[in-house]
Parts: sequence; structure tokens; C-alpha cells
Amino acid sequence: MKRYLLSVYQPDSDPPPADVLAGIMREVRAVDEELRSAGAWVFSGGLHAPSTATVVDPRREELSMMDGPYLEGKEHIGGLTIIKVADLDEALEWARKLARATTLPIEVRPFEGDAGEPED
Repeated sequence: MKRYLLSVYQPDSDPPPADVLAGIMREVRAVDEELRSAGAWVFSGGLHAPSTATVVDPRREELSMMDGPYLEGKEHIGGLTIIKVADLDEALEWARKLARATTLPIEVRPFEGDAGEPED
């Protein structure tokens, strides 16, 4: 089994109205439950706004820290799910379900290592 990161790309804007967000979260919880039932779920979670981030930059003599996102952009990672599945095709199918549930783009990236196990 291989591990994949499903990243939710969220626009840098106000969240949808409460009633719309409630419906989206209901759909996300349904996909999460389906992942768990299938034995594919490893971890998932939403993230606070990019303004809550602290970046540690090793490119200076002293490891400096700065508030806010590292890059300015029109979207940010709003949440993530880590899954353990047989192959990329299965990971993409879960990403499609999550994209439909969130109404947002999902990036799929494999973890390094042959079978998703830590390398020696």
C-alpha cells in the first residue's frame, strides 16, 4: 500500500455563508467516513488561516521566524488528508470524491518510499 497526501486548495477569501459551509462539511464528513470504512484513512485535518502561520527560514545566519504565510498567493492549503491505497488511480478516485465534497481543487502527491513504508 502507498500513502498519498490530498491537499485542499482553498481560495484566500471569506468562507462561504454558514448554511453553504454546513452542507459542504456534511459532505466532507461523509467522504471521511467512507475513507475510514474502506480502511484507506490515515489522517485528516483542516488548517487555520495562513495569517496564523509562523515560518522558520534557514537561509539566514540566525534561524529567523516571521508571521504569516511564506508566499503570497490567491489560494492556500486549507486542509489535508493522508490516505493509504494500492495505487495512484485509487488515490485519484478518493481525490475526486473529496473535490466534489469540498467544491475545491485537490492536489494528490505520493509520499517517498516504495510501499509507503519508511526507508532504512
